[in-house]
Amino acid sequence: MGKALLCDKVLLKMHSKKQAPVKYYVGIDVGSASVRAALVDEFGTVVAHADQPIQIWEPQPDHYEQSSADIWAACCSVTKKVVCGVDASRIRGVGFDATCSLVVVDKQFQPLAVNCEGQNFRNVIMWMDHRAVSQVERINATQHKVLNYVGGVMSVEMQPPKLLWIKENLKESCWEKAGYFFDLPDFLSWKATGVTARSLCTVVCKWTYTSGGGWDDSFWKMIGLEDLVKDKYEKIGNHVLSPGESVGNGLTPEAAKDLGLPAGIAVAASLIDAHAGGLGVIGADVKGHNLPCENQPITSRVAMICGTSSCHMGVSETPIFVPGVWGPYFSAMVPGLWLNEGGQSATGKLIDHVVRGHVAFPELQSKAAASAHSIYTYLNSHLDLIKKSLPVGFLTVDLHVWPDFHGNRSPLTDLTLKGMVIGLTLSRGLDELALIYLATIQAIALGTRHILEAMEAAGHHINTLFLCGGLSKNPLFVQMHADITGGHGENGENWESRAA
Repeated sequence: MGKALLCDKVLLKMHSKKQAPVKYYVGIDVGSASVRAALVDEFGTVVAHADQPIQIWEPQPDHYEQSSADIWAACCSVTKKVVCGVDASRIRGVGFDATCSLVVVDKQFQPLAVNCEGQNFRNVIMWMDHRAVSQVERINATQHKVLNYVGGVMSVEMQPPKLLWIKENLKESCWEKAGYFFDLPDFLSWKATGVTARSLCTVVCKWTYTSGGGWDDSFWKMIGLEDLVKDKYEKIGNHVLSPGESVGNGLTPEAAKDLGLPAGIAVAASLIDAHAGGLGVIGADVKGHNLPCENQPITSRVAMICGTSSCHMGVSETPIFVPGVWGPYFSAMVPGLWLNEGGQSATGKLIDHVVRGHVAFPELQSKAAASAHSIYTYLNSHLDLIKKSLPVGFLTVDLHVWPDFHGNRSPLTDLTLKGMVIGLTLSRGLDELALIYLATIQAIALGTRHILEAMEAAGHHINTLFLCGGLSKNPLFVQMHADITGGHGENGENWESRAA
């Protein structure tokens, strides 16, 4: 009975082609607030998917923590749902992507607290955690050559400053007891295989590893983390695999039981979630869609992965150094190509913050529920009602938002920046809420344009912007990005935005 109920909750669209036996693959995606799994057949069709929320703790401002046990339990739950009713012998492999959060475990792989409260189950410092401000300022003051590959300035969201914060603030309770520091995607592949190998994607993009040179001893010694060098980088990874490469001997019996999958099936070396999204859309088949990138190399495209935050992924055949934009990273997303990664630290989170914090939010919530629509669908409809004959974008001619409520990741690389709203009135109603919602989306789109212009100025030749992720489902968000980035770039070409 219980198993049947689980199956009922899954969106199941079995492949119509009668070809047997069909092979299946499982993809598990760990975002900031939820875990999603998909069952995909050999033809690329998603035949089942499921999702489950995961917990976030915010013990103090700018501290965001999660639990690796909670995340793994959610991975197991959604995977069991999507494979329900499927012949297990047809499932050939599983792969993980996840946020670039920092997981800490001891020498026996048990969770270690990353907090002063000593709560061991909270052993993950989230990607968006900004506790290591002092540490990253000191790292950037070194002007070490590895910083050239992160846009010249390391972000507080990367792993070295977080590691330094742990050493300086939790030396006895965490640093000295730690056996392994994992990027979350690599923790999941370890959990599945028992192999501590790291993905080239994670260590290159968030840890300063380089494809050609590996770890740079002088950097870790210079910033005060020489401990990691002494044990030949065992704690942060001395065995690196290319994304998608098979890890170890596949799924262990214990992990197979947890996930409801066959033991021994292939487990792919992981990807960061944004990079998985970028890989998925940047190579999209665009024939017949009248896009400027048709018959052009994929270097003419940028993939924007927009959810809690946004990442802007562009690739090139030769390394391009873009001030304020991460990279260039070789083979970190598309094999054989260099990756530049722009980003905005808070986009979906910012929109939620602005909308839910407004005095008219209870009214919005009530009216959206009465109309059986989401709050954002209702807001979009409300904007259409009040725009009259003008294009909706002109409603905010006197209302402007500076969107760096959580600092600026790219291209200004200033985590001290704060948000701002100009043009407020005494209005407290739904109209005013709809307008500040629109102005926030426009501000985010202008931030994207700023990133694209920086990439163009440095040598990228971009003509199409692809969107994917949760915010790409919002037609107003997509339209504002199309309108605002639709001008001429540095190379005189038009950018065109399309949701993938």
